[in-house]
Amino acid sequence: MITLFRQYYPIRNILFVIAESVFIFTSLFVAVTLFNPGFHFVEGDYICFNIIIITLVCQVCIYFTDLYDMKNSISLKILGVKLVQSLIMASIFLGILYISFPELIIEPKIFVFGVTLMGALIFLIRILYSWVLKEGFFNQRIMILGSGELATKIIAEINERKDCGYEISYMVQNQTPKKFLDNSGMPVISKMDYSNICEIAKEMGIRTIVVAIEEKRGHFPSAELLRCRIDGCEILDGNSFYEMLSGKLVVDQLYPSWLIFSNGFRKSIIKTILKRTLDIAMSLVMLIVFLPLMILVALIIKIDSRGPVFYSQERVGQKHKTYNIYKFRSMIDNAEKTCGPIYACEDDYRVTRVGYYLRKLRIDEMPQLWNVLKGEMSFVGPRPERGVFVREYEKQIPYYLERFSIKPGITGWAQICFRYGADAEDTLEKLNYDLFYIKNMSILMDIMIIMKTIKIVIFGTGAR
Repeated sequence: MITLFRQYYPIRNILFVIAESVFIFTSLFVAVTLFNPGFHFVEGDYICFNIIIITLVCQVCIYFTDLYDMKNSISLKILGVKLVQSLIMASIFLGILYISFPELIIEPKIFVFGVTLMGALIFLIRILYSWVLKEGFFNQRIMILGSGELATKIIAEINERKDCGYEISYMVQNQTPKKFLDNSGMPVISKMDYSNICEIAKEMGIRTIVVAIEEKRGHFPSAELLRCRIDGCEILDGNSFYEMLSGKLVVDQLYPSWLIFSNGFRKSIIKTILKRTLDIAMSLVMLIVFLPLMILVALIIKIDSRGPVFYSQERVGQKHKTYNIYKFRSMIDNAEKTCGPIYACEDDYRVTRVGYYLRKLRIDEMPQLWNVLKGEMSFVGPRPERGVFVREYEKQIPYYLERFSIKPGITGWAQICFRYGADAEDTLEKLNYDLFYIKNMSILMDIMIIMKTIKIVIFGTGAR
């Protein structure tokens, strides 16, 4: 397993992405050598550079069509459609690139043959890899101790994610059994005490034990786990394992001691300066680049419905300080006059005709670039919330105040991982992601979140 942003990535998945890049490069290289028999790799550095560019563009387009999301199996038909979409996107982008830089152009016959061969090879390798995931080859076998909600969440996450790289071989509990099933549908539980977990681990070839025991006083098998650890087993805390597996925390299962002693929450001066520098640079560039679009949007809003172009609302920011957030108005004027403060919902009658598309494409958020430039917001962070809801959630949700330790963001980890939240239950789930981000935030993670946000905007998913 490789850890990136405090998440586990199975080595086989990393190798698959690398192998696919090699397949793409090889397909194009074969096309070049077939149509140019005199081509030599050492002497053809410039052509190789062009092939590398095509390879990178194709992989970016494959990423944008969600073909690197291996969580769930897809049908051959959907795989074919998505693959064709990604290759069309790559061709369009490369066409634009070639217009700007004609020296990068590869002969059309080489390009067409290479892309066709590439598509066939990618299709075949993905069928093979889907079979590998389905059969669970190279999965790491683990044992889970516990039978409460945390253990249930861990098992559900492993069973739902075909690419997680783990296989539950045994579950040990000393409470009333629950029927947990692995991917093959076979029960993996045993009602017993913890006295012989080391022997079971050895017999089944298990090298990792996940401890998800909720009530540790009087029930925690310290001696047995110490013996397993000395024997070479990796012992993982349930909350830490779930964090790295799912990319979120389980707020209602956390003890303050876990947060206090766990890794993360580092906020160095250098990291703060870099984040602020990135915010200023990006907000300035985007305000200048998108100024014509923003002027056009303002005119369309004015023509479409009565009321102001911009919408301002008080939000709670870092350290609980309030500020005014700016948006393009996407609802009717005085939308909350009769209903009061409520969340937007699907098919919200208050949303205008133009507002529907502004929300769909996230264009209504553009004026928040001014909030970022002023230092009230960041590009990446927890979404800012209204004071009336904050006061309510502070009473209902544990650790809710911790989300105000950093600046709110235009986008965030919760926004790209979870649907639009519209009630307390959704807010709790979003907090699980927000605290994960606050705990593990970095400039590289911000860049990754921004890239995923761009993908979501392009395909128009998740807006309300």
